[in-house]
Amino acid sequence: MNTIALIAHNNKKTDLLNWVKENQDVLRNYNLVGTTNTSALINDLLDMNITPFGHGPSGGDILLAAKILQGEISKIIFFIDAETPHGHEHDIQTLIRTAVLNNIPIALNRASANFIVLERGE
Repeated sequence: MNTIALIAHNNKKTDLLNWVKENQDVLRNYNLVGTTNTSALINDLLDMNITPFGHGPSGGDILLAAKILQGEISKIIFFIDAETPHGHEHDIQTLIRTAVLNNIPIALNRASANFIVLERGE
């Protein structure tokens, strides 16, 4: 089963929650992982089975990059807040760079997330 990682910056968690709610039937066909807070929010409100792997600012982005390198992640949905500076910006860039270098589709907004989830090829 393909694994999708779900991540959202604090100001985008509601947007991701709403997106997951709209796409939960499709998402239930995937193994889902996510950062600790994002996973807890979605699991609590939508009864999804998203496995948490770490808090983004505390190394979660680096843990996800490692999971990419280990071949454990097939797609990433990361609703970023591009208007707010983040103290762990280097980790975010490492994650994005790791996804790009390993040919892992990464969606950074709703439009690209729709495309990634609804496409059928690998």
